Amino acid sequence: MKQQALMVALALGATAAPVQGQAQLSMQRPTIVLVHGGFVDGSGWEGVFKRLRKNGYTVTIVQNPTTSLSDDVAATRRAIASSSGPVILVGHSYGGVVITEAGNDPKVVGLVYIAAFAADKGESVAKLIQNPAPGAPVPPILPPQDGFLFLDKAKFAASFAADVDAPLAEFMAQSQVPWGLNALNGEVTEASWRTKPSWYLVAADDRMIPPAAQRFMSKRAGSTVLESPGSHAIYVSRPAPVVALIEQAARALETASR
Repeated sequence: MKQQALMVALALGATAAPVQGQAQLSMQRPTIVLVHGGFVDGSGWEGVFKRLRKNGYTVTIVQNPTTSLSDDVAATRRAIASSSGPVILVGHSYGGVVITEAGNDPKVVGLVYIAAFAADKGESVAKLIQNPAPGAPVPPILPPQDGFLFLDKAKFAASFAADVDAPLAEFMAQSQVPWGLNALNGEVTEASWRTKPSWYLVAADDRMIPPAAQRFMSKRAGSTVLESPGSHAIYVSRPAPVVALIEQAARALETASR
């Protein structure tokens, strides 16, 4: 009888452990995956990364090749796959299109757009910018070179990074990453914000994506919206409101998962 009882106890213990592990998994903080946009790379997230890590979050930075939307979505999906639990995707600028597509992954529980393109099904950056409103600033994009785009270096700071320290803005202009036409023209197949909660930071002084366009996209997506002074490079110049919105999303989703 004692041997049978011991075997039953061991069996119950073996089945209880995974259940306990599952409960812990459902309550853990989501991993934050940061996705950059065109003309730049993932290093611009440094200030956001450091603050999130200091506050106890697991953070992954995607280095998009920015050659095509499909290549960038694949890079983001690899980052999602490497996470052991739920994921919040954060996208800046063109990175918003990337997270909108990659966000259909079942591990993604929420989306955070930072002055980003929250595209709908069938939309691309090219389609979203083809009919600017009268008086809206026009990004200084140069004619394509071998299928890739650059911003005019002399106008980069004023358009992209007006509130970034001048030496850093100059470095960003000189170290631009070529942005492929296939990325610009890549269309979303399914907009994940239609089925998952989203948050949006409007950069009120943006001269790349007009604030009015940001407000339209965030309203259409049903996003929780925060508006802050800042240029298109607000994630570099003002990481505090960026982190505040990401943490707001993380707290809401952590609570919802309990």
